[in-house]
Amino acid sequence: MTLNTLRAVLFLVFSVAITNFGFASQEDEDQDEGFNATEMIMHHVKDAHEFHIVDWNNEPISIALPIILYTDNGLVTFMSSEFHHDDSGSVIVEKNGERFVKYHEKIYQLDAGVDALAFDEEEEPTNASKPLNFSITKNVFMMWVSVLVLFLIFISAARKYKKANNYVPRGIASFVEPLVIFIRDEVAIPMIGEKKYRRFMPFLLSVFFFIWLNNIFGLIPILNGANVSGNIAFTLTLALFTFFITMFSGNKNYWKHIFWMPGVPVPMKIFLAPIEIIGMFVKPFSLTIRLFANITAGHIIILSLMSLIFTFQSIAIAPVSVGFSLFILIIEIVVVAIQAYIFTVLSALYIGMATAEEDNH
Repeated sequence: MTLNTLRAVLFLVFSVAITNFGFASQEDEDQDEGFNATEMIMHHVKDAHEFHIVDWNNEPISIALPIILYTDNGLVTFMSSEFHHDDSGSVIVEKNGERFVKYHEKIYQLDAGVDALAFDEEEEPTNASKPLNFSITKNVFMMWVSVLVLFLIFISAARKYKKANNYVPRGIASFVEPLVIFIRDEVAIPMIGEKKYRRFMPFLLSVFFFIWLNNIFGLIPILNGANVSGNIAFTLTLALFTFFITMFSGNKNYWKHIFWMPGVPVPMKIFLAPIEIIGMFVKPFSLTIRLFANITAGHIIILSLMSLIFTFQSIAIAPVSVGFSLFILIIEIVVVAIQAYIFTVLSALYIGMATAEEDNH
């Protein structure tokens, strides 16, 4: 059984278990509001406007992040601590004559004269609007941190090379060089070719290290699992980079195979053209979903295992939950690197297909 198969089976099992528990809790909600595993898991998987570290004496300890909003009256800024950890829309923050609440990690601007959120049948606020939100969330913050760390790593590696005799890597450079050579020799050259791979190496290296480092940060508990790669906006943006690089790098041979497949009868050309065009847009979509789903599934499995302790309300289940959680966490350490590698390989493959020369033999 492969790692992905094992993770998929565990994800399915715990999804069913947590869903059933969620339905059972829903029925008894009026009688006894207990632990809601689904709410806890989704809270940790989603992005947030603050880093929640731990609860101490029933008081949450967190790191506040800046809230940056643009409303009809201009720019409004304040720290997320002004919401006092409230996510139910109860705490109102007044700034520049405007009133804001936070509900399910979304910032709403209350209408004039309104003191509380009102909802429709679909649980959407009816008396508030969403301002343009440019806030520094924990995912955005961790992306900046990862960029800074990558700069430090590669600048340090470059300096080590300059100081080394005969460019023999030492220190951090000895760690970076094998990875760079691996991407060059096992990904870029086989997929793109020796003549053209150099143009795309900066992009492939950036994507690989950026995804890998953010995935590693997502496994660090003290960072509250900043689930950057589990944010579909993040994976979609990276996939669009691959898409546009592929489109703008495509040569005459590539576009001929897209719109007018050579070597096949005309009726077949007409039949294949729409399929190839659809395939152009399916590729970035598959890149987006693959990375997003795999990373999110890993987080959900670990959180589901830990929530079993509170679901069964028994300390006897703790050794089993913690043991399996550590086992899955070890698997995730491997998976985060594999997912970065797969995204890089597929990006190189798509670019290679777009830049391949016509074979006259």
